[in-house]
Amino acid sequence: MIKTLDIKGIVKFITIIGTILPIFFILPILIGLFYHEDVIPFAIFDGILFFINATVLFMLRGNKISLKVKGSIIAVNLIWILLGIAGAIPLMLYTSIDFSSAFFESISGFTTTGATIFSEIETLPKMILFLRSLTHWLGGMGIIVLGIGLLSIINPTGSLSMFKAESTGISVDKIAPKIRDTALMLWIIYSFLTLFDMLLLKYFGMGWFDAINHAFSTISTGGFSTKNSSLGYFDSSAIIWTTTIFMIISGINFLAHLKFLHRDYSGYKSEEIKYYIYIFFILSILLTAIHTLSGNIELKESLKHSFFTIASVLTTTGFATLNYEEWGHAAVMIVFTAMLIGGTTGSTAGGVKVIRYIIVFKNMLTEIKRVLHPNAILSIFIDGKKLKSSLLTSIFGFFTLYALTTVIVMLYLYARGLDEMTSISTALATVGNIGPGFAKVGPVENYGFFSWYDKWVLSIAMIIGRLECYTVYLLLYKEFWKKF
Repeated sequence: MIKTLDIKGIVKFITIIGTILPIFFILPILIGLFYHEDVIPFAIFDGILFFINATVLFMLRGNKISLKVKGSIIAVNLIWILLGIAGAIPLMLYTSIDFSSAFFESISGFTTTGATIFSEIETLPKMILFLRSLTHWLGGMGIIVLGIGLLSIINPTGSLSMFKAESTGISVDKIAPKIRDTALMLWIIYSFLTLFDMLLLKYFGMGWFDAINHAFSTISTGGFSTKNSSLGYFDSSAIIWTTTIFMIISGINFLAHLKFLHRDYSGYKSEEIKYYIYIFFILSILLTAIHTLSGNIELKESLKHSFFTIASVLTTTGFATLNYEEWGHAAVMIVFTAMLIGGTTGSTAGGVKVIRYIIVFKNMLTEIKRVLHPNAILSIFIDGKKLKSSLLTSIFGFFTLYALTTVIVMLYLYARGLDEMTSISTALATVGNIGPGFAKVGPVENYGFFSWYDKWVLSIAMIIGRLECYTVYLLLYKEFWKKF
């Protein structure tokens, strides 16, 4: 093993997260008590989980955490595997599913993918429904980011590398001087948006239980619902439009929201957010036109469902109100396009992210100009700042890894005997952390039909997508394990 690796530091940080998680797991236990469900198995498991992690943490109390990039990458990968296991056990205790299915459901929750193996959601115990939504909420902003806040208190020098390994996007930005303060501020705005969304949903007719679950899933851009027909169950335009708005808000860089609280509107003026809004409206209007022309439906109804669908897919949330596959091939093409894009960096949304497309297209235009003017000195600028060549290389590397991962999963599924559309959309939906796709994994279907080994492949795909490829693939690089 590499001598330079802080093994105790990795274990200590994992146990910090492992101690935080069972504290949050008390919430679904309380929900179970409120609805008079048998919470004893869950409570015993939660107590054991807390005891083990707290004991190890106590034993390592004198050890200073000083995680560098390599140690952070290992810790992040291990944490996501352990989160999947921790979330899977309660599912197994209260349902008849096997470990592979439970792990898939748990990883789908924590990665905010929203792909489910359950066909009868409404028959699940209330505490399990809440647990699924809670995994979304914790995974949305990142339980690791919460841990960073605590880690910085213990040893501030070890937090930045962990933040880089966990956070999504092309670069790491912060508002407060310390990463710890930025992480905690992000959680505050995240919690505020969740509370605001929950209150509005309750006001517009949802019960408290459904409101909090859907608020968790919306702000985290996860997609788990308490109903078999998702948001389509609630025959309320106000609920659908409210959810649409909050999905779009959650797909915006949360640092822009924090700047807004400090009366700084510059975050919303970035090129990425502008194009994100343009893309949302263009695709929504196109889908509205197609939906209206494809059947006998009023314009206001078409607007509602089309804007909701694009918001859901673009932000990789995965909620549904209607089966958009029935709107025709043109509609599927529009939704498919939204699947390929994703939200903005620094948001809870998954996917490729808008900024990467902006940079790629700008680079293409630059290369065209270079052909016409070979001696010209050309650069790429984003928001008035010149991009470094190393960042361009990183982005193109990401596109390669993202496409490679998607193709590998797609070819695997096709070799397993699935049709083309199911194979392609399942690969995109899992790697992009979207949830629903088309055909057998469409908005009214589920992932329960996959074999146990398929679910492991798809679970790994979700983790790779959540950690944006590099953090996982570095583990396969031989040089990574050499002493340096």
